[in-house]
Amino acid sequence: MYEDRIRRQSLLDKIVTPEEAALLIKDGMTIGMSGFTRAGDAKALPIAIAERAAKEPIRITLMTGASLGNNIDKILTEAGVLARRLPFQSDPTLRAAINRGEVMFIDQHLSETVEQLRSGQMGPIDYAIVEATAITADGGIVPTTSVGNTASFAILAEKVIVELNLSQPLELEGLHDIYIPTKRPSRTPIPVVSCDSRAGTPYIPIDPAKIAAIVVTEKQDSAANVEPPDDGTRAIAGHLIEFFKHEVARGRLDMTLNPLQAGIGSIANAVLHGLIDSPFHDLRMYSEVLQDSTFDLFDAGKLNYASGSSVTLSAECGGRVFSKIAQYRNRLVLRPQEISNHPEVIRRLGVIGINTALEFDIYGNVNSTHVDGTMMMNGIGGSGDFARNAYLSVFVTKSLAKAGAISSVVPMVSHVDHTEHDVDILVTEVGLADLRGLAPRERAPLIIANCVHPSYRDQLSDYFTRAKARGGHTPHLLEEAFSWHVRRRETGSMKA
Repeated sequence: MYEDRIRRQSLLDKIVTPEEAALLIKDGMTIGMSGFTRAGDAKALPIAIAERAAKEPIRITLMTGASLGNNIDKILTEAGVLARRLPFQSDPTLRAAINRGEVMFIDQHLSETVEQLRSGQMGPIDYAIVEATAITADGGIVPTTSVGNTASFAILAEKVIVELNLSQPLELEGLHDIYIPTKRPSRTPIPVVSCDSRAGTPYIPIDPAKIAAIVVTEKQDSAANVEPPDDGTRAIAGHLIEFFKHEVARGRLDMTLNPLQAGIGSIANAVLHGLIDSPFHDLRMYSEVLQDSTFDLFDAGKLNYASGSSVTLSAECGGRVFSKIAQYRNRLVLRPQEISNHPEVIRRLGVIGINTALEFDIYGNVNSTHVDGTMMMNGIGGSGDFARNAYLSVFVTKSLAKAGAISSVVPMVSHVDHTEHDVDILVTEVGLADLRGLAPRERAPLIIANCVHPSYRDQLSDYFTRAKARGGHTPHLLEEAFSWHVRRRETGSMKA
């Protein structure tokens, strides 16, 4: 009954229950598992592992592409399975365990994990657990809605467990482009020269003898939680669109712009959605996650092609897109995340990177990951891959959080993920600051005037004025630099 999906006859004998496959996972193992931003993750086997852990202790190192759906991180955390987790997560239960020091979390640039595995700096991987649409006659694994790190996990692991998902349409086959870079230090150039370049195979090539078990499931991806654009996100999009028009007028861009990248989340999604009603046309995307806005742009006739590493959609958009995925397939490609996020390709294509900040400071340093400098949220993800290498590095956020108790613009960020050297444009609903070519003393008044909410503007101007009097290339009052964070912790608000 599975021969349309498992096309190598000998592999049909490898079909087992999730409980039987879970017995292969031993305490202390390192597991590489598919999944990138709630898409293409294994669904049945992780639950079986958690259930087994209720009877006997199992602690593993779990590597994925990015975050998982279907509460998998929550279930594994509550079962005590996770000893170490990398390179990204977004689950509140796991986040709390990380911040309590119960799970060791390695926060990595998403392009780097498999590079360290390939060179022996991490690992080895005992088992790769891979969600698949199908297995070819040669034993090649056809991924589902994400590639992420799955290809390298499967290639580098000692053994592979395939989770065959019958709910994923067979029309996904042909969507993927699996290209693995050659070894360093004599690596050849990555042959991706445009968003629609294809350099590899539509499946993950492995020795079929490595497949230790096949588990069959029909559980769907978790839907993305996408909030509709609001006044704030529409204002952010409007400022950015006006900036793009200005760049066109100066001859630095044309009306097709450069390939676009946008981080995951409602703000970045809303910013891209704002392009629907803009004058720009024939757009292209070279990104990690293809969200609702990607397909809204397709349907509006604004977007010609999109390259990513996963497709993560809301329930409504997912139902619409996957029911006719074949109509989009010749305009889509899903790549390994080390290719979607590779510095070489990002620089070659001149990508415009749009990512979200938790907070930024008056000189343009950006914190994407830590609350009060200590409490991990999700991880740096791919924002650093794009920020350092993009043609334009843009960070967006609303100027206020927690009903105005927190200013997203502060004297000094409590944790630095992206230094001022990697940030070109900052945008809030208040306005936009173009930092290119400006020294720190020129950046600060521009950011304060254009990006800070009026309720905090005088307070921040006062800090900068007094810091300037103290002197320095990047003026600061060290005894006050984190006083806003301390005040919020002690009083509930950053307001003086």
